[in-house]
Amino acid sequence: MRKKVLSGLLLVVLLAAPAVVAAQVDVDAMYGTTFGLGTADLEATVINIIQWILGFLGLIAVIIILYGGFVWMTAAGNEEKVSKAKKVIGAAVVGLIIVLLAWAIVMFVVQQTKDVTT
Repeated sequence: MRKKVLSGLLLVVLLAAPAVVAAQVDVDAMYGTTFGLGTADLEATVINIIQWILGFLGLIAVIIILYGGFVWMTAAGNEEKVSKAKKVIGAAVVGLIIVLLAWAIVMFVVQQTKDVTT
């Protein structure tokens, strides 16, 4: 049994060795270009990352608003579910407003720092 495990391990190592060696050849790969960040300067990279994050948070807020609307529409007159749906929608709208204000603040700060440095 032990001999089979050792021979299987040796076979895996021998088969994986070329892949490991080949992985060391491509040192100059531009991984940032995959995400559209490789050739941009630092300012553009930071703005892209922040916009991705805020866009994702805005999407989550919209999905929560849709969930609240679904709960409201399926409440069938149940006041408890309707009040729950109103709370969910209200919280999601506040979250969406916060995301939009955060985006506006980031754009304002970036523009002001850009004006100072040029």
